[in-house]
Amino acid sequence: MIFNLFRALFVMLSNDPEKPPMSRYLGRRVGIAAIVLLLMVIAAYAGFLPFHPRPY
Repeated sequence: MIFNLFRALFVMLSNDPEKPPMSRYLGRRVGIAAIVLLLMVIAAYAGFLPFHPRPY
C-alpha cells in the first residue's frame, strides 16, 4: 500500500503523459485496503480472530 502511494506521488510530480495515471495507483491502494478489511471480517466471523468480550 505504501509502495502504491509513493508511486502515485512520483507520477503526480513527474507529469509525464506516457506513464499511467495517478488514479491507477491510488485505486490499487484502496482496493488492497478493502481486500484486507474484508479478510479481517471473514476471519473474525470464522473464529480465527476473536472478538473482545463485552465489559458487562
